[in-house]
Amino acid sequence: MTITTRADPPGLIDDFRWAGSDPLFGGWSGLEVTDGGRHLFALSDRGAWVEAEITRDDQGRIEGISTGAVHVLNGIGTAPLPADSRDSEGLAIATDGTAYVSFEGPARVMRYPSLDEPGTLLASAPEFVTMAPNGSLESLAVSADGTLFTLPEETLRDDGLTPLFRFRNGVWDQPWLLPVDGSFYPAGADIGPDGRLYVVERQFRGLGGFASRLRRFTFGAEGILPGETIFASSPGRFGNLESVAVWQAPDGSLRATMVSDDNFLDPRGTELVEIRLSN
Repeated sequence: MTITTRADPPGLIDDFRWAGSDPLFGGWSGLEVTDGGRHLFALSDRGAWVEAEITRDDQGRIEGISTGAVHVLNGIGTAPLPADSRDSEGLAIATDGTAYVSFEGPARVMRYPSLDEPGTLLASAPEFVTMAPNGSLESLAVSADGTLFTLPEETLRDDGLTPLFRFRNGVWDQPWLLPVDGSFYPAGADIGPDGRLYVVERQFRGLGGFASRLRRFTFGAEGILPGETIFASSPGRFGNLESVAVWQAPDGSLRATMVSDDNFLDPRGTELVEIRLSN
């Protein structure tokens, strides 16, 4: 079901309510959209993942979603992840199909040849062990060349800037800082087909609900350039948008899909919010 209101932000294409009957369905905090918007993978904050097929109308709006079974991620071996270490938050799938998952408590990133196989633990950065258990690696993205990017939800820096970590050649470094504007906190990230970094951020307004925005950053010759806000919602318009996937539609335009984490409590359930991106 698609919901639209007079308060819709500019660029909004769709606000689709996605439902599932599996007890593990919900709490989605990671998202990848592939195959020109016809396929998705979603990751929950309870160590579960699901694959689904999307049917769209002639305007590209979601008509329906055929959802597969919900599975629990494996650990290092073939057994499921232990219950006390399933706080999975970020999902990034490389062009070769390799999946990467970031976790909170403890902060870490795992590599999966595919989501239904055993994982391996990537090397850690020294800063990961100092991060807040519920404010660490919410976001994860992978570029076309296989470079990983992650950033914490809460920064430990006195100047408020958020460190952007990069993983390549088997090691993490931290070459860039992203500016934090107001009380919005990073909740998800993706590298778009245009090579730019997209970060969805949220602001909690108590009984007013969540306000969300999407910012876009360009990598320049001397580092990352200042970001621009390309989407913003009023408090309570959407749920807790916690991940973003940027993809190219069949007509060549870029779209961004954001998914809400219903925390298994929000009566609205899971929302897939889609916008058309400008250049």
